[in-house]
This record gives sequence, structure tokens and C-alpha cells, in this order.
Amino acid sequence: MPGELGVPEPASVSLDPEERVELLLRDLRSTREGLTTREAVRRLVHYGPNMLRRRGGRRWPGELARQFTHPLALLLWAAALLAWWAGIVAVALAVVVVIVVNAGFAFVQEMQAERAVEALAAYLPERAKVLRDGRELVVDAVDLVPGDVLVVEEGDRISADARLITGGVEVDLSALTGESMPAYRSADLTDVHVPLLQARDLVFSGTVCTEGEGRALVFATGMHTELGRIAALSERVEREVSPLESQVRRVAWLIALIAVVTGLAFLPIAVYGAKLPFHDAVVFAVGLLVGNVPEGLLPVITLALALGVRELVRRGAVVKRLSAVETLGSADVICTDKTGTLTENRMHVATVWTRAGPQRLTGANTAAGTADDGALAALAAVMARCNNAHPVTDGTDGTAIGDPTELALLEAADRLGHAITPADRERARRRQFHFDPVLKLMSTVDERDHGMWTDTKGAPEAVIPRCSRILQSDARTQPLTEDARHGVEEQVDALARQGLRVLAMAQRRLDAPALPEARAEAEQDLTLIGLAAMADPPRPEVADAVAQCHRAGIRVIIVTGDHALTAAAVAHQVGIGSPHTRVVTGEELDRMPEDDLDHLLRNHRELIFARSSPEAKLRIADALRAEGHVVAMTGDGVNDAPALRRADIGVAMGRSGTDVAREAATMVLTDDNFATIVTAVSAGRRIYDNIRKFICYIFAHTTPEVTPFLVFALGGGAIPLPLNVLQLLAFDVGTETLPALALGRERAEPGLMDRMPRPRSEGVIRGSMLLRAWLFLGVICAALQMAGFFTVLIHAGWHPGDPTGPGAPLHHAYQQATTMTFLGMVAGQIGTAFAARTDHASLRSIGVFTNPLLLWGIGFELALAALFIYAPPFQHLLGTAALTPAMVALVIPFPFVVWGADELRRWLVRRRAPASIAAHQSRHA
Repeated sequence: MPGELGVPEPASVSLDPEERVELLLRDLRSTREGLTTREAVRRLVHYGPNMLRRRGGRRWPGELARQFTHPLALLLWAAALLAWWAGIVAVALAVVVVIVVNAGFAFVQEMQAERAVEALAAYLPERAKVLRDGRELVVDAVDLVPGDVLVVEEGDRISADARLITGGVEVDLSALTGESMPAYRSADLTDVHVPLLQARDLVFSGTVCTEGEGRALVFATGMHTELGRIAALSERVEREVSPLESQVRRVAWLIALIAVVTGLAFLPIAVYGAKLPFHDAVVFAVGLLVGNVPEGLLPVITLALALGVRELVRRGAVVKRLSAVETLGSADVICTDKTGTLTENRMHVATVWTRAGPQRLTGANTAAGTADDGALAALAAVMARCNNAHPVTDGTDGTAIGDPTELALLEAADRLGHAITPADRERARRRQFHFDPVLKLMSTVDERDHGMWTDTKGAPEAVIPRCSRILQSDARTQPLTEDARHGVEEQVDALARQGLRVLAMAQRRLDAPALPEARAEAEQDLTLIGLAAMADPPRPEVADAVAQCHRAGIRVIIVTGDHALTAAAVAHQVGIGSPHTRVVTGEELDRMPEDDLDHLLRNHRELIFARSSPEAKLRIADALRAEGHVVAMTGDGVNDAPALRRADIGVAMGRSGTDVAREAATMVLTDDNFATIVTAVSAGRRIYDNIRKFICYIFAHTTPEVTPFLVFALGGGAIPLPLNVLQLLAFDVGTETLPALALGRERAEPGLMDRMPRPRSEGVIRGSMLLRAWLFLGVICAALQMAGFFTVLIHAGWHPGDPTGPGAPLHHAYQQATTMTFLGMVAGQIGTAFAARTDHASLRSIGVFTNPLLLWGIGFELALAALFIYAPPFQHLLGTAALTPAMVALVIPFPFVVWGADELRRWLVRRRAPASIAAHQSRHA
């Protein structure tokens, strides 16, 4: 058996990949039929997994250092230096502790987010087709070993360095050489004593097959590949900063600027106007700086995005970049393929047609019932020969390999009496012209029936014009007259109206002994044999998903390579468009000027582009984006890659898509389902809403944190400081972050998919959000906490100007008053958390107890507040004092007041909403 004689040495030690194939096979102890599975497993232990190892050194020191130098951290450093300079050492040390705690917390969160995103690679393993045990298998690329025989096809990402032993392919080597033009590599081209990258019979890991087919013997994997050598020399691993994070960082700088300007403006007022001592003025400035810093903002956003991406994976959508979550929430056009996305991609040939007439294929069809029909026999031969699928056979692992269309044709050919094994088919094949998405044709040159035959299948409008004759039921041929051609086209239309996908089959017996070299030479003067009409039922969940799109203001445009009538029939079944929806064929689109295309897309909400080429997808994506739309575009082929890159959200098929398409896409559907796109858009909207919720929640605390210091400064010494800096730091560090994280996991609000998509230009932080946070929720919280502060002081007999320092009769009452301010801030924070849970809907509609993480967070902050207030060590450290039951009872209504005021505001907003909804519906009816 191959490879049973032992494990060869690594390629870098003793192998010469440029030596003769027979010698290379000998050195690798392999054969042209590949390894056995048992030998491959043994070699995997010896060589290790076929993957690149990180050699970039430790990254965490740089990541940790970044947490100490972002703008909000720099603001806290400034506060600490100011306090140290003024001799307030305890405050300075406390601020430094806050910086360290925040940096550590943010670092842990960002590392968790990074691991969460890196783990997505497990959901999209690269796959490779290999020969093992004498048959083709699909395995994970990490399991490739030297000696494996790769089957390389158009669209495949090559996963190891290999020597071609049969066939020829065009390969994109730009990942290694920087050259953008594909290079031709063939088993027939032998180079020796040249650099490996220039050898015309070698292919390399990390490159992409753009055309052709071949088999290649793996001679290097993992870090022994050319790509591994380059990775070992220089590895660059940089984390992408999403547009959302960029926006937030700009806001962070804005907050820092506001804090500094406010401090500089009020400091002279405090010193000269209010006649505060210099020490008190510095305390005021430090408090103002610390109060303006939303410490948890950046790490919470990063983690929320990462958790959102992980959640989308569970729903069948692998989002490859954090920034895509933002874009998903604003998608307003989905350009979708039909086959496999709207339909189940479980094809079966329902009807075949020859000159003898249509015949439905049922379980009763057998060779015995069709032996007298020569046309049916020839149709079955072409379906089986012009095919690359591998059906399930006894002795395999039960997995069929191949395009669902070809698998359906192979099954139909078997039922019509032309069963053939993949091995017999390969032995008889002399040449192959792969399916061309522009020509919509595939042809093979096969040796059978004592002669050479061209077998062709493809779209009827592509095959019929290349035919000059038509096969009769008695196996004789007649010229394909105009009347006969017209009759065939009518039959195609009749089948397509039933929602069936129609392919035409043709053949030609070659007279000349020489094989045709050019495609045009092979695909001419053909004899039309018949038609195969395949049924592919719509996915049952797609109709509901399309209805969701309509309610959400999202346009659905079908861009498919199928027949116009087939596409229209399926569209009607799933609720896209109407019987009068405009259908544009590929020929019409090719002739259409750009202005006409823009006018078409502007004035027709839903369209069907049929018989469209991949280039048409790119043109449609460009036109829609030029109109300001946020476009999601599906694709699965090599030629779809430009359109997937150009679209705002390129959506590749995880099951049926090529490696090239998955590489180019932003999102990969693990189930190839249109409904999953709509689910991802809904999740994107929810995640974006939740980010806004906790940003509002965090910003709402700025006003109550700054207010005590402004009251102190403007009081001119008559009003003692309502909150000391250490209490403020305890509030910031101890009680804010967990509820913010919980808001990032909030469920979707009712009516989420009844809203118009978010405009592309709309930022995550809007003026209305800041008004709600700073001047509505923040002002209410500040008023309540200051009311609590003054209530305690006045009840103790305080009058403006009375001393409250250590040793003064009112000192204990003052400590209770500042503690009351602290507890009032916590209570207001709880009310803000519940208010921020929804932007529009009432809290009752989403449920008070539907976010258990928030309830745990609030419970934690209440326990922490009790510890700060009643534990003697914290009383001594923070200057707090135990509150009486009456004082605590005074604070209990605070959360309900904050939440109730915002509930009233949202009720007023909802009362105005019906008018805007009616206007939206009238615009998009």
C-alpha cells in the first residue's frame, strides 16, 4: 500500500520538488492514487498540523500599554499629577489606582474580544479535496501531509506546496509574488534549477486556482511551505480598528477637551470669584476631570461587538470583521442569488424532454422503460459524462461531493440507464472545458462508443445557438430548423414557468483524430439532444424573511444566472415582487447605459436580474452604492469576488461557495440560507441599538458626577463639597461597568424590524442621545442626589457657611450627606440602567426581568455600595458614614423617578411615531 514503508523526511531536508515525478513519488513514499487514511494519520503526528505558527513574539505588553495611553487615561493621569502637585497625595494615589484597575479590566476585555473573533476561524475551516484510499475525500486543510495528492479545481485556495502530476491550472500567486496576473501552471511544463516560485509545475500554499483543474502531489506543509518561510521572516498581526471605535475615540478626545476647557474656565472662578483656597480649587479641578471620564466606554464597546459576532455565528452567519456588525444594522438592499439561497439546493431532475416529448422522472423510471428511446439514452450519457460530481457509493463515508446540479443530473442519468463510476468517467475523459459563468457552458471530450465525443451542457440559450442538428427518438439526426428551434425555446419557457431550472444537453462526434484545443472549436456544430428540468423548492423560512425585509424597509433584488421565467416563478413563491415585477436579462443589462441602470434601480423597488454574469453583480453593486444604499450582495463563485468586495456586506456561501468567494466576503453563511442574512441584519440592528444604550447609560452619569463640584465651586465656600474625589472614584470603578456590559446583551426591542434602515451617514453618537443622557437623565439624577445631600445637612441644622470639617459639630452630618450623594448617584444609576434598556418601547413591553445579567449587575453594585457605606475600613478610606433607615428610605424612590420620567418621554415619542410610520409606508408602498 502507498506510504506504508515509513514516513519520509521533511521536504526542507532531503526532497527536491523539481525532480522527476516518479522520483518525487518515491521520496515521498506515495503514489498517484494518494495515501491511505491510516498512513495520513501517522504522518500528521510526525509533521504536525498544516498551519502557520505565530512567531511575532508576545503582543500583550503593547496591548496593555495602549490602555494607559488612550485619551481618557491621559485625562486621569493629568488629574493625578495635578493632585500630586497640590500635595493631595491620597487623591493622586487613588486616581493612579483607578487608572491601573481600568487598564487591567479593559485589557482583559479586549483580549477576550480578540480571542472571540479569532475563534471564528474554527467555524470556517479551510477544506481540501484529496485522494485517499483510492477515492476523493474532502478533509480539513490542517490535516494535509506530504505525500497527499490534492485535487485542485477552479476557485480552490491551495493549502500546501505541491507538484502538479496531471492537468493544468491558472493560479493567482499575488500572495507570494505580488504579481496581479494569474500564472499558468501545468504538469506538462517541467522546470529544473530555477527558483521554486518560478517553476511552472509547482503550486503553493496560500495561492488561489482561478481556472482549470489538476492533481498535485504535496511536498511541503505548514511552516515548511514558501508561505511559512515568509511568515517566519516577518509576521505582522494588527488588530483592525472599526469605524465605530474610531467614532468613540473621537468622542473620547472631545470629552477630554471639554473637561480641560471646563476646568480651565471654572478654576479662575473658583479661586478668584468664589474665593476658594487653592487646595479646594485643585480638588474641584481633579473632580471635574475625573467626573468627565467614562472609563469603561472603549472596552465595553469592543467586547459588545465581539460577543455580537459570536452570537451571529450561532445563528449561521460568520462575520469576519467587528466593523461589519455596524454595517449590517444599516443595510437597506439585499442582492441575492436564487439557487441554494432562496431555494433548498436539493435538486432533482423532475422532467426530461427530447423530440419524443416530455417525460416526468419518478421512482419508477428504469433503464427497461427507456431502452427503445435513443434520444433518452444519449441524454443520459451526456448528463453522466459532462459531470464532475461524485455520488454516495458503498464503502464511502456517505458524503457526496460535487455541485448539487451535477449530482441531480448524475442521479437522473443512473435512473435512465446510464450508470457510470467516477473512475470510469475519468479514464474516458480526454479534455475538459470548465463551466464558464459568462458563456454558461461546460463541455468535455470523452472516448465512448468507439469514438471521440464532445459532450456539452448549459443554459438553453447558450447551447441551442451552437447546435445545427437535433437528435430524434430513433437516434437519427435532423437539421435544427427555425421552426424546430422555436419549438424547443417554447418548451424551455413552459418548463421555466413552473419554476424549474432548465439545462440543455448536446453532443458531437469528432471526426478528426486530434483533440480540439480551443473551446470554440469543441462547442460548435453540436447536435441538440434534449432538456433536463430540475426542481429546487424554495426554503420554507424564506417567505417570512422576505416579509420581514418589506416591513424593515429593505429592498430585495434577485441577481441570478437562471432563466428569467424560472427566477420570476421562484420570486413569486417567496413573496419577492409581484407578477408584474420588472425582469432584466443579462443581454438587456449589457446593452443598458449607466444612466438607464440608475433610473431602473431608482424607480423599481424590487427587480429580478436573470441570466446575469458575475460582472453584472459588480455593476449593480456600484450603481446602488452610488445612490447611497448600503448593499448586501451574495455570491459563491470565483468571478463573484469583485462584487463581494465592492458591496458593503459581501455574503459568501459556506457550503457551496468557493474559497475565493469566502475570502472576499465580509460574512459567510454556514447554511447558505437567505433567511440567515435577514437574521444577521436584525442582529446587527439589535447590537448597534445596544451599543447606543450603554453609551447613553455611561454618558448619563457625567452630569451627576460633575454637578457636586460645580455646586461646590459656585457656592464660593458657603456650600461644602457634596462628594469627595475618592467617593467619585469608588462610584466610577465599582458600580458602572457591569450594568453597561449587561445592556450590551439586551434583547431586541419590539418593532426592531419595522423601522427604516439606519442611514449610512448616521453616527453611533447622536445629538439626541447626548441631550437625553446629559440634559435629561443626567439632570434628573443630579437633582435627586443634590436633594438628598441638602436634606441630610439641613435636617442636621446646617446653614450656608457653617463649618463641616473634622472636629466641627456638623462633621458627622456632613459625612452622612456626602454618603447620601454617593448613594443617590447609585440609585440614579439603577434608574438610568432600566431607562436605557429601550429607546422607544415601554419597559413593560420588553419585560422587567428579561435581562438577568443586568439584575445581577445591579445586585452587585448595591452590595458594593453597602460595603462602602457600612464597612469601617471603607468609611475611613472614603469618608463615608452609616446612613439611618430614614435616609435610605429617602433614596429608594430615586430609581423609579428617573425611570418614570424617561418612560413618560418615550410614551410621548411613541405618540408621534404613527405619523412617521404612515409616511414611511406611503413612500415604500
